[in-house]
Amino acid sequence: MQQELDGGAIDSRMDDNLDAVDRAILGFIQSGFPLESRPYAAVGRECGLTEHEAYNRVRAMKARKIIRRIGANFQSAKIGFRSTLCAAKVPEDRLSEFVSEVNSHPGVTHNYLREHEYNIWFTCIGPSWEAVCELLDSITAKTGIAIMNLPAERLYKIKVDFQM
Repeated sequence: MQQELDGGAIDSRMDDNLDAVDRAILGFIQSGFPLESRPYAAVGRECGLTEHEAYNRVRAMKARKIIRRIGANFQSAKIGFRSTLCAAKVPEDRLSEFVSEVNSHPGVTHNYLREHEYNIWFTCIGPSWEAVCELLDSITAKTGIAIMNLPAERLYKIKVDFQM
């Protein structure tokens, strides 16, 4: 099992306490969050709720870390950005320090703890390949932990929708 590291470990399993309405909301907003002046009114209409109820449910799921973020996703390469997958061998007693340093950079988009020799994996994005490499070098310089840089050679997955 992997755990996402975002200020604290989060189990990757779906929360069993989601009711049918929460699942309907997630199904609706995961790929089509309404771009209008009152998006929660649209969510409510779609899911049989008032605007206020829809907003409160989304806010509650965000607080429970079921929803990580609400925002646009871009094909970063098409706007000139570069990204890479990274891995590091981090001693158990240095995990918190290393993860805090990695997560302090806005270019880090995901961070996972895995049961493996390379126990910390994360993705990093920047405005150029040089910027990405400089960021990784700076993390290594600050922590003393080498980072394996694994840039994608070919894109296979661009989007996933989860059936609720």
